[in-house]
Amino acid sequence: MKLFYTPGACSLASHIILNETGLPHHLERVDLKTKKTANGHDYLKINPRGAVPALEISPGQVLTQNVAVLTYIGRKSDVAAFRPAPDSVEFFRLLEALGFCEDVHGAIGPLFAPDVPDVVRERQLGLVTRRMTQVEAMLNARDHMLPVGFTQADALMAVILSWTTPLKVDISAYPRACALRERVFARPAAQKALKEEGLA
Repeated sequence: MKLFYTPGACSLASHIILNETGLPHHLERVDLKTKKTANGHDYLKINPRGAVPALEISPGQVLTQNVAVLTYIGRKSDVAAFRPAPDSVEFFRLLEALGFCEDVHGAIGPLFAPDVPDVVRERQLGLVTRRMTQVEAMLNARDHMLPVGFTQADALMAVILSWTTPLKVDISAYPRACALRERVFARPAAQKALKEEGLA
């Protein structure tokens, strides 16, 4: 498998999960501004939407979108929490949690846009507050997003929450969410991914 990534982007979650599974993989960095890969390829020919992650699962066969990529990696692994049976409630709970991560992504991610008007920023910060309140409630009385323990959803949520630091968005009022972020990034697989992406 080959993971197309941009340092610190949501593709970092797939990178962490690949490291957790021990599945063999290659990495190729993508410049999201130029839409070129480190090897000089036109990234839009790999993923026409131009976003990361993209996971090449066989020559010319590429998966995109966090929910699909993270679920696929989990299915290929031998980590039980990453690969609940496809017809089980646990499988759909994993998809549900990953979908909720994308809701949080949709609240925080737009703040990276340059020259966001103040009125738009305030509206977006209101959405961040709403989503962070929901994250905190989900983590009530447990350390992970799902009862089974650490899953792809924790990795994705931690990566999304990590963006609040460069964006100068204060989430200290959500201690369970902050603790989740710290726990995920303390894992050896996450530390390895950060080093491989030049972030540590």
